[in-house]
Amino acid sequence: MAQKVILVADPGIDGAFAAALALNDPDLEVIGLAATAGNVDAEQATKNVHIVVEHIDPPRWPRIGAALPGESDIDGKVLHGPGGLGGVDFPVAKLHHPHNSDKLIVDLVRQNPKEVTIVVLGPLTALARALERDVELPHLLHRIVCLGGSWHEPGNANAVSEFHFYCDPLSARKVLQCGAPVTLIPLDASRKVLFSPTDLLELPNPDSRTCKFLRQIVPFGIRATSNLYGIEGFHLKDVLGIVSVSLPTTLTTKAMVVDVETRGELTRGMSVVDARPQTRAKPNVDLVVGVDVAGVRDYIKQLLRATD
Repeated sequence: MAQKVILVADPGIDGAFAAALALNDPDLEVIGLAATAGNVDAEQATKNVHIVVEHIDPPRWPRIGAALPGESDIDGKVLHGPGGLGGVDFPVAKLHHPHNSDKLIVDLVRQNPKEVTIVVLGPLTALARALERDVELPHLLHRIVCLGGSWHEPGNANAVSEFHFYCDPLSARKVLQCGAPVTLIPLDASRKVLFSPTDLLELPNPDSRTCKFLRQIVPFGIRATSNLYGIEGFHLKDVLGIVSVSLPTTLTTKAMVVDVETRGELTRGMSVVDARPQTRAKPNVDLVVGVDVAGVRDYIKQLLRATD
């Protein structure tokens, strides 16, 4: 039976790539795609999740949630392009007042108690608001998967902080401390998923809707990564969120105590991992510490090869 998932995303090239995989994965049932502000503002994030669904046109469309207002002093469009999807102006039907993402999450979890995994591919604002809406939510979830934080790796928002946690550190802390089972995928793991330009531009089924869509958005990310970081290729970080549900054997986890710095002038959004052997605190996350990169690559190729 397919696993029910809600994706929370701020697409973003890698977020759109991850959502495209999830919508094509027969082992996943994407019942909701909830927008959140991050790489792009709330209005654009809501538009982008609709673009992804409309252009991939999966057999079963998920319900779409509108992003809550949120602001960040980091411009994600530098890496992801104007509009967030590689600078491409995709046509899309006009949205007709979808529920806000936090309400959508609560409604879908209530309809499917103990069955839903929420995969957060952006800042945690929408999920934190959902937890405030419904205090029983942590006990009704199967699991939360978060792309966020960093342990040994330097940050990508400041010297020590990962972008998603930096955008809304209070929400990140609320989610990590909510009591639900949490898998946390830090930069230490997600930076391992680097794809070469050839991998990204020569997708295995070039005539499928999904591959045509992805080939339009990835060139900007390849150029931006080269210009900004001197790296040939593009990190598909958010893909690990999908892999963690569909193919969990590709990831190695360790039960750890993790918190989030919310106020530091230089450390806002820093994930604080308590690795002391003598700590008596109960682990609150399963922290991803290893990735079978070859397995992730095979998963992506096989899934894209089967797309329509």
